[in-house]
Amino acid sequence: MPALIAALVPILDRVLGAVLPDPATRERALRETLAQLAAADLKQMEVNAEEAKNASLFVAGWRPAIGWCCAAALAYQYLLVPLGTWIAAWNGISVPPPPSLDSGLWELMAGMLGLGALRTVEKIKRG
Repeated sequence: MPALIAALVPILDRVLGAVLPDPATRERALRETLAQLAAADLKQMEVNAEEAKNASLFVAGWRPAIGWCCAAALAYQYLLVPLGTWIAAWNGISVPPPPSLDSGLWELMAGMLGLGALRTVEKIKRG
């Protein structure tokens, strides 16, 4: 999240510059906004840590569940569909093209990999 906050600084500065013409007021508003974003990020990290501590699968298991769904979708899209189509063609069987998943799968996977790294850090710290 710190990288996201750093990327938002020029945008926030431009927006605040349009609303607040006084440089001192704009600078103070920018600092306060960035402090609020950092505090929200810290609170979310605390929530994530508490979720990871919970023994209930319904609380602590949602990330692994989404990870397994993503893994199953990737296996379907990039292993089962191509191999199944190839095997059918190899055996002379004409099959209609199976449904495919959209490119949003890669976005989900990238997000999950990022969250997965944080989850690993939480587990290591917990011991």
